[in-house]
Amino acid sequence: METQQEMIARGPWPNGMKNGTDETPVSLGHQDWLGLELQEVTNAMVRIYKELFGRGPTKARSSYAGRDTLIATLEKSLTAAERSMIALGEHQRVRETRTLFQHASERNFIETVEQITGRRVRAFVGGTDTHRDVSTEVFYFEPVTSAEGIKGWLGQ
Repeated sequence: METQQEMIARGPWPNGMKNGTDETPVSLGHQDWLGLELQEVTNAMVRIYKELFGRGPTKARSSYAGRDTLIATLEKSLTAAERSMIALGEHQRVRETRTLFQHASERNFIETVEQITGRRVRAFVGGTDTHRDVSTEVFYFEPVTSAEGIKGWLGQ
């Protein structure tokens, strides 16, 4: 499997990409590469939610909170049945049901993020605010400890 540093070096295309005007390869900067990675995580979270709950969120984004934490925020993902339960005041029951489904699919969440980022997830935490229909999935990675790994993550 290709390392994160190798992926940054080559960009998102297997053999680089020519810019069309000359033969100079186009390369992505570190921020561009992270943006593509975060978009891939976001798309994967939307897909997983759709598979789990039968409805994907209408708004989603992912971002790093420091070097070793990734947060995926998903909005407007509650199903019609869940919204009906909430109208009856059953917020806790909706949160418990979502937590149960999430726990049952924890491996899928973790393996997906590990595959996309190339990093090992050491902890996974998620939750839902049923009042605002906002869910968050938080992935805590094993710290990057080598100088090479830190430089690669920083794009140096």
